[in-house]
Amino acid sequence: MSKFRHWPVLFLFLIACSDKETKKCDVPDLDFRQEMREFVQEISVYAKNIDPDFLIVPQNGQEILTTNSDPDGPLATDYIDAIDAVGREDLFYGYTGDDKATPAADRDFLISLCDVAKDNGKLVMVTDYCSTHSKMDDSYDQNDAKGYVSFAADHRELNNIPAYPAAIHNVNENDITSASDVKNFLYLINPEFSTKQQFIEAVQATNYDLVLVDLYFNEEELTAADIESLKTKANGGSRLVICYMSIGEAEDYRYYWNGLDKNLICLENPNWKGNFAVKYWEADWKSVIYGNEQSYLKKILDAGFNGVYLDIIEAYETFE
Repeated sequence: MSKFRHWPVLFLFLIACSDKETKKCDVPDLDFRQEMREFVQEISVYAKNIDPDFLIVPQNGQEILTTNSDPDGPLATDYIDAIDAVGREDLFYGYTGDDKATPAADRDFLISLCDVAKDNGKLVMVTDYCSTHSKMDDSYDQNDAKGYVSFAADHRELNNIPAYPAAIHNVNENDITSASDVKNFLYLINPEFSTKQQFIEAVQATNYDLVLVDLYFNEEELTAADIESLKTKANGGSRLVICYMSIGEAEDYRYYWNGLDKNLICLENPNWKGNFAVKYWEADWKSVIYGNEQSYLKKILDAGFNGVYLDIIEAYETFE
């Protein structure tokens, strides 16, 4: 079963390491935020040259929507033009702990950044982590009020289809063909089902407008036929299927790990075993992610996904 990190801040790895260990990762003096912008832009160009309708959705790291990371600062227009939506975790619940309301000051700052995306025509996809039914209801209500599309995840591991609410929030029978059509979504990247077929059938039985899944079920890569079978809601409407991909950390349980140049790897994330800070600006790491037939993104495109959900965008914080 794949493992993923989903906390709002990429914890500074150096805190957990000795001075001797920190010297193992030599990094140049770079504008790490601009390097991440350019990385996402390159991913977008590559994908959209193959499929012009392919969605690019970076999760978290909304600070790089402006050139100075201030919500009122100059827009990073090339970056904004390269993306179709943004993902945001823990906006109303989960920032300091699951099922806990996000502190007002943090919430309001994150909203100001998400509004930069919304005001520039980008869908805002919020994942709140809460399991108390009243808090899940509140999460949906607050996100609706802000014009965001949201998912109240009752498990931080994103391993299940929530039983509550019984009817999907903002459920509809519409065909979903673009990000602007999406009214709800399911985030299910670590599914706990006995078989791939059980997983596929469980998703097929839902009416979510967009489903966000991993390329792999356990160690098995999903096929183009698998992905195509997920693109119809139970009520008959079409929906989008997008794929999770971490670009700011390398994961030792991925297909690329054994062949990866370990000089790209820095320190292991002490909070998420098997996840390592990676020199994401380096050409050798980028070639793992996109640009060739063996790249991760090409596998996602070949499988027929409608888009990609890019995680660990905030990796720049680690190197800063």
